[in-house]
Amino acid sequence: MAALRRCAEGPCCSHPGGAPGVQQTLEEMDFERGIWSAALNGDLGRVKYLIQKAADPSQPDSAGYTALHYASRNGHYAVCQFLLESGAKCDAQTHGGATALHRASYCGHTDIARLLLSHGCNPQLVDDNGMTSLHKAAEQGHVDICSLLLQHSPALKAVRDRKARLACDLLPHDSDLRDLLAG
Repeated sequence: MAALRRCAEGPCCSHPGGAPGVQQTLEEMDFERGIWSAALNGDLGRVKYLIQKAADPSQPDSAGYTALHYASRNGHYAVCQFLLESGAKCDAQTHGGATALHRASYCGHTDIARLLLSHGCNPQLVDDNGMTSLHKAAEQGHVDICSLLLQHSPALKAVRDRKARLACDLLPHDSDLRDLLAG
């Protein structure tokens, strides 16, 4: 039997001593046990197991992120592919309007952006700031993703965000993308 932990007034519980002040909310525990954490960590085996146990591949967490958002942000191609093949909604948006394509574009995961587009993701969806995936790729200077997005939707060049900025306005100063986006 575990020894009683002492508090200021004497023995208070039989829980073994741990780090003081460290607590985990039910929401955090739910995240860790759920499909989101498995996707975030690229744990394809766990993602498959959870899907087989009837997990919804498009179930959002408390912030509105789906497993596909986490996998695409972190570059886990095999997890993204499995989620899409299992019926994950590629255009699901977070509470802030971000899609998995926004996340892959911002983080520079060209192969995942290509995969998402091949599954019908809409590159013209905007987040709460009015930004498309092209805006996100441009602000990080991701040439390959900008080219890919423009091949799928040339009209993205003309989309302005809520601050009236085009994707070319967000480019890093030394970017090779100016010619591609400015024309």
